[in-house]
Amino acid sequence: MHTTTLHTVTGPLSHEAVRGPALAHEHLVLNLDREGDGGAVLDAERHGPAVASELRALRDTFGLSLVIELTCRGMGRDPRALAALARKTGVAVVAATGWYYEPFHTPEVATASVEQLTESLMREIEGGFGPSGIRPGVLGEVGSHGDVPSEPEARSLRAAARAAAATGLSVATHAQLGRGGLAQLALLTSEGLPAHRVSVGHQDLLDDPGVHKELAASGAYVAFDTVGKESYQSDETRLRLLLGLIEAGYADRTLLSCDISRHAYLEAEGGQGYGHLFRSFLPRLRAAGVDDDLIDLMTRRNPLRFLTGASTEEI
Repeated sequence: MHTTTLHTVTGPLSHEAVRGPALAHEHLVLNLDREGDGGAVLDAERHGPAVASELRALRDTFGLSLVIELTCRGMGRDPRALAALARKTGVAVVAATGWYYEPFHTPEVATASVEQLTESLMREIEGGFGPSGIRPGVLGEVGSHGDVPSEPEARSLRAAARAAAATGLSVATHAQLGRGGLAQLALLTSEGLPAHRVSVGHQDLLDDPGVHKELAASGAYVAFDTVGKESYQSDETRLRLLLGLIEAGYADRTLLSCDISRHAYLEAEGGQGYGHLFRSFLPRLRAAGVDDDLIDLMTRRNPLRFLTGASTEEI
């Protein structure tokens, strides 16, 4: 099952309307603050103007056309704020549903069966986020930590896979520090979800080319989605790993983004911002010999194929 229509926070959008690049894994409104320091927060009122300013500038300078916004349940999701940002900036936004990794699970996960969790996701996918009517266009970032998902994480992943298979949406995962991606993929596909409907997250944090190639060979998307987060991994290492995937023939399995998840990452606060991919990392890829067609593949066509389930011939 696939469609060439995206479900964005402002309504259906044809993939043909997305002429410029996409950011495949971002947060525009977020609250992951468990320490009480307010660091892991992107507040709609306090930080929204800075976020909007960056998106507008990226639209004007680089043609940014789409953001896949993977803030899900337990992460401070705010679909109405996302819709307001999309309207202010002219950048389409796809919102998400699902459950992040276990420390951030909302209470219902503790006791609900896979069937009950699936039903909960289906209600949101088909009916929208509460009275807003805004519908998710992706499941994510559905998470696990460690090499094997915990029991609650396994249930949430299975529910995401079942809901995705039933509705034609795709699943983007959170693999903590890049670990556990193969186990995530095995679990998701065991529920009948095709591998090409899965993006395995944070693989640029895992310096293991063999895992990346195994994921790509299966048909899944390999997300290099924390570009610029130098405290976790150097962009030099990311570049080496990505070039290895490209040289192995898997450019069509890669997704790129920056995963802005703290307000200190915003340009207004001296951070690298959402534009680091375009301003810093893509020029380094080009300098290494990657041509504009492959850049377009990784930053536009692949995100659209991931979201819609379309084949390489269709987009």
